[in-house]
Amino acid sequence: MNAEQILSQFSATGVQTCFHGRHIEPQIYAGLNGRNWSLKDYEARGGYQALRKILGQDGSAPHPETGVVGFTQDQVIATLKDSALRGRGGAGFPTGLKWSFMPRQFPGQKYLVCNSDEGEPGTCKDRDILLYNPHIVIEGMAIAAFAMGISVGYNYIHGEIFEAYERFEAALEEARAAGLLGNHIMGSHFSFQLHAFHGFGAYICGEETALLESLEGKKGQPRFKPPFPASFGLYGKPTTINNTETFAAVPWIIRNGGQAYLECGKPNNGGTKIFSVSGDVEMPGNYEIPMGTPFSKLLELAGGVRKGRQLKAVIPGGSSSPVLPASIMMNCTMDYDSIAKAGSMLGSGAVIVMDDSRCMVESLKRLSYFYMHESCGQCTPCREGTGWLWRLVDRIERGHGKPADMALLDNVAENIMGRTICALGDAAAMPVRAMIKHFRPEFEHYIEHKTRMAPTANV
Repeated sequence: MNAEQILSQFSATGVQTCFHGRHIEPQIYAGLNGRNWSLKDYEARGGYQALRKILGQDGSAPHPETGVVGFTQDQVIATLKDSALRGRGGAGFPTGLKWSFMPRQFPGQKYLVCNSDEGEPGTCKDRDILLYNPHIVIEGMAIAAFAMGISVGYNYIHGEIFEAYERFEAALEEARAAGLLGNHIMGSHFSFQLHAFHGFGAYICGEETALLESLEGKKGQPRFKPPFPASFGLYGKPTTINNTETFAAVPWIIRNGGQAYLECGKPNNGGTKIFSVSGDVEMPGNYEIPMGTPFSKLLELAGGVRKGRQLKAVIPGGSSSPVLPASIMMNCTMDYDSIAKAGSMLGSGAVIVMDDSRCMVESLKRLSYFYMHESCGQCTPCREGTGWLWRLVDRIERGHGKPADMALLDNVAENIMGRTICALGDAAAMPVRAMIKHFRPEFEHYIEHKTRMAPTANV
């Protein structure tokens, strides 16, 4: 199925993806209609002006003090630090600081990698960027490569969204033909080769070191850290990895300045963020809003809780982030610090809304099965523990639960957390502990009465 067929499918079903006009001050999704993805369309929206600006190809005068036309590498990184852009893939690490870790004077090859392995349940923002605004990612990666002195980059794209891989390849061909990629870009001394690579749908390859292993043609399993990718990454060389949305934010920052981007959000949480809102809402889709926007406003943009039901709980950052009850979530703003203070994580920005018809035992069973299935099996606590978690919840849901299962669930989760090479073990354990913490009576009711406490879902 190609991108045009997907767009038609969205139109036919009424799902609006990102073309609904209810964004707030959008920067990445601004002006998109699903068909204006090409180079000429992107340039009409101001595309590649940021790259021209840093390369001194925009007609600007030399800097009055340095005499340099364009940006230095230090200036680009300083601008990113001023912007307070934090990684949009889940960890929220400051982007400018991450770029500063790259040893720019390293004499050998260095690599830049975009993590487009979007496999977190509930997350569907990056595929819209790749399908409908691919050049913004290319430009962002080129700027990052300039800032860190990197000449080769890869975009690792989730294998189950192959149409996005095809679209990105088409955009790469356009950029190369226009002299925006390759040797001596725009007649400058800067050269950058960018390639697309598709995985095969393994969730574990969203972890950056497993992604690197897969990119090298190996089995996608996480590496021990340290060493970190900045010193020992792709093919053993210094490597910087960022998420699709992170790179897509860079051109706006360079065009408008780091301070302007910071002011779009809130301190330590600059700019806009794309949230994939799914679950029990009237209008699911992707919403780009300034960081710090109240959750209540985001819920309103998505049409509110479906069919007039009451909000029960929200998973604010993809299925690996702890669930929060409605009473806590309605007082949160959508930024890293507020969600962390509430006891969860902003993560990838996948907001899964659950109304009062949802049974938390059944919901946890589905989540636990996913993590059991997606564990790569390298670490014993994860390989064995995720199976234990699913079997325990499954036993409760089938009416064979025991009172001791509550303590056992918590104990197994506790013994997984912090004992694995990567964070998948934590991702499986945190939802379990959060569900028990906030919705313990539902589990106890299921164990005692062999049935759910919540009413049958109205679907």
